[in-house]
Amino acid sequence: MSDDRRLATGVDALDRKLGGGLPVGTVTALTADPASQSELFLYRLAATRETVYLSTVRPATGVEAAVDGDVEAVRADGDAPLEHAREVVADLPEATNLVVDPMDVLEGCDPARYRAFLSELGRRAAATGSVVLLHCLCDERAPAGRRETLHLADVVFDLATDTEGDSVENRLAVPKFRGGESMTDVVKLDLTGDVAVDVSRNIV
Repeated sequence: MSDDRRLATGVDALDRKLGGGLPVGTVTALTADPASQSELFLYRLAATRETVYLSTVRPATGVEAAVDGDVEAVRADGDAPLEHAREVVADLPEATNLVVDPMDVLEGCDPARYRAFLSELGRRAAATGSVVLLHCLCDERAPAGRRETLHLADVVFDLATDTEGDSVENRLAVPKFRGGESMTDVVKLDLTGDVAVDVSRNIV
């Protein structure tokens, strides 16, 4: 039975653990290593329904070519990325996905203005019944606004990528799920060209 209060991520085993997917009207932060294939997770979500994809780094044409779905890709203004992002959020249609990839550029902006942006983002997501996914790349030095991003997020996905010998292992944890139960176990994902649960080594 479908639940119109949830939006499936496109990864069936994960959706089952999340009670049907991500709650509509919420903001999710996906933390991941820059060298991982975490964009595949973004593309899978973007393909679930109409999506506005705000890219702060890649050209819009490259994003649209990579996503199989109804996607409007927008390249953030390099001179005023936060102001442009606020305009995109203000114009977000009803029941739409919004992907911001990656967040680092916005998180490095003026702290007070960035906090105001996050507040607007949360309100707009709730008002439109949209699902927002923020791609947060992790390295040795986190952007100034990363703490605020994770605090605002209703859901946090933590994708850890490990290289052992000649294999790459991706493990997805959900340490935060506001208004619900966070996952107590880890889902192992196969990110080789698509997103799938690694059933050969997974506990699902």
